[in-house]
Amino acid sequence: MNWQNIIQHIESATGRPFILLKIQSLAGGDINAAYRLQTEDRSFFVKLNRPERLSMFAAEAAGLQALAQTGTIRIPKLIACGNTPERAFLVLEYIALNRLNTRSEQLLGQQLAQLHRQKQAYFGWHRDNTIGSTAQVNGHYHDWLTFWQERRLGYQLALAAEHGYGGRLQALGEQLLRNLKPLFSGYRPQPALVHGDLWGGNAAADEQGNPVIYDPACYFGDRETDIAMTELFGGFSSAFYQAYQAAYPLDPGYSRRKALYNLYHILNHLNLFGQGYLHQAENMLSKLLTDR
Repeated sequence: MNWQNIIQHIESATGRPFILLKIQSLAGGDINAAYRLQTEDRSFFVKLNRPERLSMFAAEAAGLQALAQTGTIRIPKLIACGNTPERAFLVLEYIALNRLNTRSEQLLGQQLAQLHRQKQAYFGWHRDNTIGSTAQVNGHYHDWLTFWQERRLGYQLALAAEHGYGGRLQALGEQLLRNLKPLFSGYRPQPALVHGDLWGGNAAADEQGNPVIYDPACYFGDRETDIAMTELFGGFSSAFYQAYQAAYPLDPGYSRRKALYNLYHILNHLNLFGQGYLHQAENMLSKLLTDR
């Protein structure tokens, strides 16, 4: 890898010379290669992928900037995003990350509630982005159920059909898409800026114990989607949920809807990683149709 092109982008963005002293490969990502670039007094976090993946990084950069502009939760500062002849790249400030503790989880709950309280004009996003490496199609909607039917569940089910997952999955999926309204009885979601992929691997604490979130798949949606995602794979303690609830209580019907919202991510895992998620997706669909 020739780093000079990226170094020039860093120098242009920061207005300071960058003398590279050390390159450290970082583990943890399934989709991108990640590195820490170090100079004498500064470090940067760099993601790399194929040149045609630039739009994915550009969308992530837009999400990071949107989250940062709210001034609610610490977000890695965007430095540069672009292409070299060999790679698409995204450069962020490097933050030494630690596991969330009770205090940082409480802060995250409070700060996420502040993020979600900021009013937005519509459901969707000004551009398409990705969830993992899958396209996440957004658009501009004023009806949440239509958005979720067309741009989230319907999109993932159509993609699953293209991948050969038909039969029971599609039959149950079509039935659910026609019968979402009972899950929203007495509840009218308001558009909120959501992280969009808020599992335990995308949240940590900085050296001062302040929460940090990253790797977003942002859009304006029902805030419950973020909370549901935190429950899908675990990693958040009761301190986080208690702090969020105290700051911005959830509607009582959330417990029924969280499976609907997490179904989107399980279908995405089916489309990304294959057959191992099929049975789980079918069971979630069946349960959503019977537990009303």
